Amino acid sequence: MIDAVGNPQSLLLLGGTSDIALAIAEKYLSARPLRIVLAARPSDRLDAAARRLRDAGAAVSTVDFDATDTGSHPAVLDKAFADGDIDVTVVAFGLLGDAEEVWQDHAKAVELASVNYTAAVSAGVALSEKLKKQGHGAVVALSSVAGERVRRSNFLYGSTKAGFDGFYLGLGEALRPYGVKVTVVRPGQVRTKMTEGMGKAPLEQTAEQVAEIAVDAVRKGKELVWAPAPFRFVMSALRHVPRPIFRKLPI
Repeated sequence: MIDAVGNPQSLLLLGGTSDIALAIAEKYLSARPLRIVLAARPSDRLDAAARRLRDAGAAVSTVDFDATDTGSHPAVLDKAFADGDIDVTVVAFGLLGDAEEVWQDHAKAVELASVNYTAAVSAGVALSEKLKKQGHGAVVALSSVAGERVRRSNFLYGSTKAGFDGFYLGLGEALRPYGVKVTVVRPGQVRTKMTEGMGKAPLEQTAEQVAEIAVDAVRKGKELVWAPAPFRFVMSALRHVPRPIFRKLPI
């Protein structure tokens, strides 16, 4: 159970090699020891993530999780919950891709949409069954400001995040009567392995900065946060820009 000051005893990272998810785990670990389940495909990166968290004091186990194999997701969640309740689950898997390439390559477009939206829905529904039964828990869903108003510059990725965002906000409403809270986190560009090689962006954050915002939001029971907070006002303004003007903006 999550204690009175918001510290969990157990954590599940769906996307167990995500830089942001690992930073969230380390943020929680700074307050107390944790049991952590890493869900990802077996790889050297997964092994390194497990060592990193063990070195920080966590009891770590791993489960094989393939986002594209949606039929396996209920069994994956069975394994993740096999050792007991999960207090906080971080949904952190996804693809970015080359923005110009993915909308012109059928296979890559379908893969990105399948991982970022279909797999996220699949995992979310399977997860919700577990959380409903245990009657408590929190979910951190890592979305993106790219989904708030989809831009030409990365419209395929942005459209998947718009769907992801809407699903997890709705899931939060559906799970509320069962004692489960969902927090959607909308970061801007974050300096991680996923964004290596990309130029610096306005209001860019580190994984650790996003983690601090996410953990604080869960402790306060917030349903939606921006990372960093000023993005809320930036995106609020952009949502109301007429499309003929919006398409001329350098974004």
